[in-house]
Amino acid sequence: MEQKNKLISSTNRSRINSDKVNLSVSISKIKKDTHALSKMYDFKKYMDSSDMTFPEEMDEMIPKDTPPYLDNGEHYVERIGRALKFFKQCALIGPSGTGKTHIVYLVAELAGLPMWEINCGLATSVFDLFGRYVGLGKENWIDGLITGWCRKGGILYLDEANMMKQDVATKLNPLLDQRGHMVLTEKDSEIIHRHKHAYMIISMNPVSSEFAGTKPINAAMRRRMSVWLNFDYMSIGDNIDEKEIKMVSERGGIPLIDAESIVKIGAKLRQEYKMGDLPYGPSVGDLVNWAKICSDGASVIEGGDETLVPMTSDDPEVQDEVRHIVKKVLESQAAARKQ
Repeated sequence: MEQKNKLISSTNRSRINSDKVNLSVSISKIKKDTHALSKMYDFKKYMDSSDMTFPEEMDEMIPKDTPPYLDNGEHYVERIGRALKFFKQCALIGPSGTGKTHIVYLVAELAGLPMWEINCGLATSVFDLFGRYVGLGKENWIDGLITGWCRKGGILYLDEANMMKQDVATKLNPLLDQRGHMVLTEKDSEIIHRHKHAYMIISMNPVSSEFAGTKPINAAMRRRMSVWLNFDYMSIGDNIDEKEIKMVSERGGIPLIDAESIVKIGAKLRQEYKMGDLPYGPSVGDLVNWAKICSDGASVIEGGDETLVPMTSDDPEVQDEVRHIVKKVLESQAAARKQ
């Protein structure tokens, strides 16, 4: 009888322990599915983080706490997710400050994908990107960033891709078509097949004389990108997006009325930039930084003199032009409020 009771007790403990395990797994899934950002985007139908697993040491490569991305109804987040699901790669094109890099980090966080980021405008050697032997002999091979991505998966983000060196683009082409592999000529022509969760996003500014070093992207790579998404500013000229005003107000900690002034100034500066009259158009982040200075008691003009004016250019004449636009917009705002 005593032995039977012990058996029952042991069975109950096993059931309780089993219940605890099931409960723990259930809670973990709830946390994953109710990620604050996942509620804002219809992203999971394209890429579900619970379907992907990576080595624990790659966890730190997955972006965390990325701010939401707001657009004018273009649904960029979902469209990037769709492109990655169907084609495994896509291209983003638009002026500096339109949120291309921001949205790549957001997509990586939503998908639970590690990020491998390369700025193609930097003097990065082929050895840094694909790998090399170190020391004497062929015993010690170190994978480069692109090789590591190909083996282990995640998002390879190539920023300023239209500054990419031709030899790099040529080595990438077999990865982006039906072959899906790379050949390490530096390592006895080893063939590495692309990881099933290895995705690529490239971004670039429009080709122009303004962006030194830009050139039309390699034609072979262009054909392989499948999806191209054009980015632009939320507010330009007289076209003001109320969502941007609200964002600047909330993130910058200033009243809506001051945020409206800052966004309208930014919109005018962006218009001048796109017309070629200014060297830089402010991003949403630039406007938020301006607002943060104002939240500490500085006026809109004072905050602009500490942030956006010197950021636009070192040229005193260009800085004076920016100050003139700031003053003109504020005067127009003050006149409109008196009516």
